[in-house]
Amino acid sequence: MTTLTHFDDAGRGRMVDVSDKEITTRIAVASGEIHMQPETLARIQQGTLKKGDVLAVADVAAIMGAKKTPDLIPMCHPLMLSGVDVSFAELVDGCGIKVSVSVRCKGKTGVEMEALTAVSTALLTLYDMCKAIDKGMTITAIQLEEKRGGKSGDFQRTGDSAGL
Repeated sequence: MTTLTHFDDAGRGRMVDVSDKEITTRIAVASGEIHMQPETLARIQQGTLKKGDVLAVADVAAIMGAKKTPDLIPMCHPLMLSGVDVSFAELVDGCGIKVSVSVRCKGKTGVEMEALTAVSTALLTLYDMCKAIDKGMTITAIQLEEKRGGKSGDFQRTGDSAGL
């Protein structure tokens, strides 16, 4: 197991010094789900919610979340993101929406936190825009699906990638 780099020798939190790392292309893909009542999903699909196009707003929220990650997660480096792609799919098992986000940059550190924050922000936005008709929605399965680039190598989620 590797050491945790966000702690110094005394166990205090720190921002990792990436000065000597090479600039490489970094890509991360994350996903998450929001489960809801069938009527809620139907209203999203039909565009009949009073707040407007829920998925369009959640798309913008995901992009904003990726860009604001270092403002929310204390040890994250500010990065010049080169792309954020957001997609929505109806869940095959159950009633709800799966959000997937891909984040890219050329930099000295990865974009996993940006992808995870983007997914979280999109899901919270979906909840916020639909809560008037369905307060029982559940957000689940926020996870890193894939990571490419950097010293630690690539990661691809398999059946049990949690490593527990």
